[in-house]
Amino acid sequence: MSTSSCTFEDRCVAVLCCRFCQQVLSSRGMKAVLLADTDIDLYSTDIPPSGTVDFIGSCYFTEICKCKLKNIACLKCGNIVGYHVISPCKPCLLSCNNGHFWMFHSQAVFGINRLDSSGVNVLLWGNLPDLEESTDEDMSCISEEEYIR
Repeated sequence: MSTSSCTFEDRCVAVLCCRFCQQVLSSRGMKAVLLADTDIDLYSTDIPPSGTVDFIGSCYFTEICKCKLKNIACLKCGNIVGYHVISPCKPCLLSCNNGHFWMFHSQAVFGINRLDSSGVNVLLWGNLPDLEESTDEDMSCISEEEYIR
C-alpha cells in the first residue's frame, strides 16, 4: 500500500451503521473517497467486519479500474451496504490510499464519530488500537446516543 506519502492519522474514527436497520457494521470506519472517482464519497474499514456482513453475488470489475470486487450485505436486513476489494489493481495500489479494502456506500451506511477513552474527544485514526474489531459484537446493543456521548 502506498500510504507513506499520505497521512490518515488525523481522520476521525466512525462507528458504521446500516441505514436500513441501524445494525452496527464496524467500529473502525473512516470517511473515504473512491480512488477511481474522487467525487464518490464512501466509508471504509481495514478489518473484515465480523458477523455483521457477508458476501453476496459474484465478483465483478468496474469500468474505471481493474480492481476485482464483491458486494457485501448486512446480515440483519439483507441489503447491500458496500463491497470488498478482493484484488486491487496496480494503479489503485500505487495511488494515495488508506490500505482499506472493505468499502461501504454512503447511501447505505451512516457514521457516528467515536469518542476516545476520555469520552470527551473524537477518536482519531492515529490513536486507534490495532485489531479491535472483535469488540463489535458488544457494540450492537449500545444506543446511538451512547456513541455520541
